[in-house]
Amino acid sequence: MPIPLFTPDGKYLIVKDRLWRAANPNLPEAVRTRLTRELMSARREVRAAMKESDALRLKQARAAVHAAKVALGERGEVWWTDGSPDLNRHLVKNSPYAEWYVQFQKSQP
Repeated sequence: MPIPLFTPDGKYLIVKDRLWRAANPNLPEAVRTRLTRELMSARREVRAAMKESDALRLKQARAAVHAAKVALGERGEVWWTDGSPDLNRHLVKNSPYAEWYVQFQKSQP
């Protein structure tokens, strides 16, 4: 599995040329671990609900995924305080990280 690529400021993870907001690095390790476990459990519940075509269970599972992502800082209010906008789900090429990303890609073998 490839090492995840984060923007230099650590705010975003890059997946398929798209920015995804990273979890808040200021969360205590124990809290981050607990929330990550909750997120993974909720994702498994989404999969199970979809497999069983259980609409109510799916709705509840998706709400649990959302709640865990908000608690981790991946959704909801941004966790940084420098006033920069949230570019979650934007293409890197359409962001302030575009030049850095091009240079990064050129440096890769």
